[in-house]
Amino acid sequence: MRVLLIVLAALWGTGTGLLVPRAAHRLSVEAEQPWRAHCPGGHPITGTFGGWIGRARCTAPTTPQRPTPAPANPAPLAPHPTETQPQPQPQPSTPNCTTYGPHTPRTAAATALVCAALAAATGPRPEAAAWLLAAPVGVLLALVDLRVHRLPDVLTLPLAAATAALLGLAAPLPAAGGSWTTALLGGLALSAAYFVLFLVNPSGMGFGDVKLALALGTALGWYGWPIVVMGGLAGLLYGALYGLGLVALRKAGRRSAIPLGPFMLGGALTALLLGAATLP
Repeated sequence: MRVLLIVLAALWGTGTGLLVPRAAHRLSVEAEQPWRAHCPGGHPITGTFGGWIGRARCTAPTTPQRPTPAPANPAPLAPHPTETQPQPQPQPSTPNCTTYGPHTPRTAAATALVCAALAAATGPRPEAAAWLLAAPVGVLLALVDLRVHRLPDVLTLPLAAATAALLGLAAPLPAAGGSWTTALLGGLALSAAYFVLFLVNPSGMGFGDVKLALALGTALGWYGWPIVVMGGLAGLLYGALYGLGLVALRKAGRRSAIPLGPFMLGGALTALLLGAATLP
């Protein structure tokens, strides 16, 4: 049963991961800017749900290069007896425009790996459905934050609400492995902790991190307060190690801003896997 669940979770992660790059491209804009409506080549993005769901490659044909026209009355030139006239070569054309941004196979593989790991740790418990539904959104948030240092409200707030609602549905089921009450309190506690950090150092942390902490704390709180603390500290530790690595490699200064969202998500994933795996 667990093996089948892991395989299905990996397939789910692969399928949803293939759809992430298009959404990441559209959401990767600066604050107060509208979502992108065109591919990098300038073609309008169309498709299902207003173009939000679909392939990560623009299929609009490019305009092939036209050969330079010859002069109206070219002067005749006698070829050398030992030479042959070169034959005109056809102008190449690109069948498709370009990709939207994030590397699609890598994104699909990463999403599949995350989903498979969550399924392996959680097993056939009802909360596994919540983790698998939230995982592709987490990958999408990480990509957007890495690209533009932003965690859009259109993702963080619905993720928090959906996580709380799904865990609320899972709580009454016999095989549930956590507490919905602690999950709600964990979300409030972790978000409050990040809010304090935001007030202390607003230049080093965005308010989007505070909103993401609400969703992550809700998920972590399902398995108890030690998991909430572990996930929160792990995210900060991962971010600090990444920043120190950049400074050591002289790719950033001590005051350079780094995207904290991916490391918060990584810390939460670590704690969730440990919390789920330690249940009887």
